[in-house]
Order: sequence, then C-alpha cells, then structure tokens
Amino acid sequence: MPAGLEQFGRVSEDGAGRPLTSPTSLQGEREAVSFLCGGGQTLSHEAATKNKAKGSQGQFPVTQNVTVVEGSTANMTCRVDYNDNTSLQWSNPAQQTLFFGDKKALRDNRIELVRASWKELTISISEVTLSDEGQYTCSLFTMPVKTSKAFLTVLGVPEKPEIIGFSRPAVEGEDVTLTCITSGSKPAADIRWYRNDKEVQGVKEVNATGRSFTVRSTVHLRVNRNDDGAAYTCSVEHITLNSTPHQVTEVLEVHYAPQVEIVHSLIVPQEGQYFKLECVSKGNPLPEPVLWTKDGGELPDVERMIVEGRELIITTLNKTDNGTYRCEASNHIGTNSDEYVLFVYAKDLPGTTDPNALTPHGPDHALIGGVVAVVVFITLCFIIVLGRYLARHKGTYLTNEAKGAEDAPDADTAIINAEGNHAHAEEKKEYYQGAARNVVHLKSENLGFANNYALREEYVRCIM
Repeated sequence: MPAGLEQFGRVSEDGAGRPLTSPTSLQGEREAVSFLCGGGQTLSHEAATKNKAKGSQGQFPVTQNVTVVEGSTANMTCRVDYNDNTSLQWSNPAQQTLFFGDKKALRDNRIELVRASWKELTISISEVTLSDEGQYTCSLFTMPVKTSKAFLTVLGVPEKPEIIGFSRPAVEGEDVTLTCITSGSKPAADIRWYRNDKEVQGVKEVNATGRSFTVRSTVHLRVNRNDDGAAYTCSVEHITLNSTPHQVTEVLEVHYAPQVEIVHSLIVPQEGQYFKLECVSKGNPLPEPVLWTKDGGELPDVERMIVEGRELIITTLNKTDNGTYRCEASNHIGTNSDEYVLFVYAKDLPGTTDPNALTPHGPDHALIGGVVAVVVFITLCFIIVLGRYLARHKGTYLTNEAKGAEDAPDADTAIINAEGNHAHAEEKKEYYQGAARNVVHLKSENLGFANNYALREEYVRCIM
C-alpha cells in the first residue's frame, strides 16, 4: 500500500460495517485513491483498467532541487504535463507522506499546501531547519508508479563571532593570542582578520558539530607600544550573509614605560625673559606627575621656578639659571627621563644663538656651501678642458699649399713635399725664399700670421 493510505483506514462501509473497498491490492489502492479524490464515488473495474492504460503513456512527474537558508521557507513543486486524474504525493526523506493530493497526511504545522491539481502539487515548509535537509519524493500513482526526487539543501547561518583569549591589559613585549570562533555554519564559514582595516593572516581550524560546522581562527602577536589602541577585527564571511559579514572588534590595550621629551619655548633665552620647559611624556598608564630637577638636585628658586603639571616656568631668566634641567616620568612599568641644558645669554646681545636648539627657519649654510663647491668644481673642469682643447689645436691650420709639408726637416724639403705639381718645385722655392726676405722686418709676435709652414721656417732662418 502506498504511504499515506494507511492513515485513512477503511474507505467506505456498508450497513453491516463491511468495507466496500479495501486497499489490499494494487487494484484496490487505485479504487481507494479514486474514491478519495473523486468525491466518494468508486470507479468500476473497467474504468480503472482504462485509466491505467491511458496513464502509462506520457505521464512523468517533474521536480527540482531546492536550496534555502535555515529559518526561511522552502517550496517543493511536483508537476505532470499529461495526467488522467491520477493523484500526486509528496514524501519526506524518512518516506513519510506529507501530502496525498490535497490531503495533509503528516501533522506538522510547518508544512502547508500551496497548490493542488491534477498537474501540480506544491507544498511549503516554513522555518526550515538543518534536519529538514534531504531527498524528497514525488510519486505519481500510475501503472507502474512513477517517482521523481528533489533534494532540499539547507544552508546553516553562522552565529555572530566571538574573540577570546585576550587578557586586558597586555604588557609591552608579551605574546598575545587572539582567537575568533563562530558556530552553526553550513558549509563552513570563512574568517578574516584585520588590524586597523589592514588584513593580517590567521590560522584557521574547522570542526564538524552535527550537521553544521564550528570555525575558529587564531592570530599570534608580540605586542609593543604601537599596538596600544590597535583594533583587531574578526570578519565572518558566508554565502548566507551575502555581502554583509558578521564582525566583532577587539581594541588592544598595551601598558608600556614612559617616553619623555623636553620642549623649550625660546630659541635664544636671554636675561629677563619669560621661559618655559614642557615635559612631553607618553606612556600607558600615563605618568602623573613628572619630576623636575636642576643639576641633579631640587629646583633652587621656587619663587621664580614654578611647576605647573608637566611644565616648568621660569618667570625671569638670569645667569644663575644656567644648568642642566631634567624631567623624569614613571609608571608601574618603568621610568624614563630627558635633559635640557639651559644657557642664558646677555640681554639684546646681537648674533646670540641657543646651543641646544636650531633656528627652524634659518638658512641651511651646509646646503649653500655644497652648492657653491659644486659650481666652482664644474667651472674649473670647464676651464681645464677648454685650455687643453686650445693647446691641442694651436697652429694646426695649414694652407692647401702646405699640406703634406708638416714633417719636413727644412723649408726646401717642405716646399718640395707640399701638395701640387713637383715640376714647379723650383719656382715655389724661389718664390718663398723671396717672400721670406721681404718679411725680415716683421716682429716676432707676428710670427703666427705666417700661414705656410715652409715660409715660417725660412722666416726664422732669416732673422737668426
């Protein structure tokens, strides 16, 4: 007997209490189904046989797999394109009948009928849990019975994450372990770590807990003062969360020893001026108060030297204020200090400078000197190169007549070796010898105007 018919018991009885139709065979089952879906009227054996013959052709139930998020509603639909008034049935993964046609068979308030006809049977399951996941069956009671399977997948939503393992506050230099845990995800969620919006790597671990998963991710770090106030965020990403991940943030608190620096109010302290030193101390916990000393002892003039919080104020400077001033700051982690050497200059003394401070807007003499040195060096290099060039090219200009005569030992040979027709060598020689005699009266400084090598040689010979 198909699942669900047992819940209806007898279909009909006569006056003696005997069943008119008993579903003890497949034919009886068909008649019982026809009775339930046909308004209480049974089909004759001949009609059932005709329907069986017609239903065996072209009748196939069609279903689709369904995926939903835990807590939402799942709609399960079964359709038949050609049906001769044969009923449809939905069964759960435990093979319990949910609906037989439009008749509800399982007492579960979450399961409701959406649509029932000869061609479609749609039911809904509200507030779906992970236990509802599985393979559902749609049955069409033809001869033989035809079925179609649909798998219901339920996605588990991860719980909001929690960061554990952080003992507040940490001390600089300690090893700290941050662990982010989230449960209930299916499939397993992904965890990302961020330090002030910059991603850092963690070690991921996944454990199955029933139908869902518990995921944890751990970050190990050795904290320092830069981690004080740093925000570590655990972000849980999952398909059920779309683009809005679950996040939790832990702000680190790191205790560390003070860091001290003295800031002065005047660049050139002079006699009679108002002067202030500020002890800028940074630590966690914040060091309060700070201790001021002068030359290793207490402040000598409490009337002129006033301590206000972190500031040391000297109302009127004089030469007796010269010395080393020390600011010391402490907390339960440690102690630190800074010193300032004060030198008071004579009043209105021109050109005075503070040996402990640099003028913030004064000229950078080192930079200016460097630029001047570079310019001088480049100029010297240019002069040297120019001199070598001029020395190398001095006196190298030759006339066409003197080409080839550079290496001649004397004027006669130079004339003979010069380019041109050797047949006229004697004429050239006589011509240049005459020209040399005509220029004996030239001064030595005009020697450079002789353009021919042979002429210069003859000229030198004449004047010697």
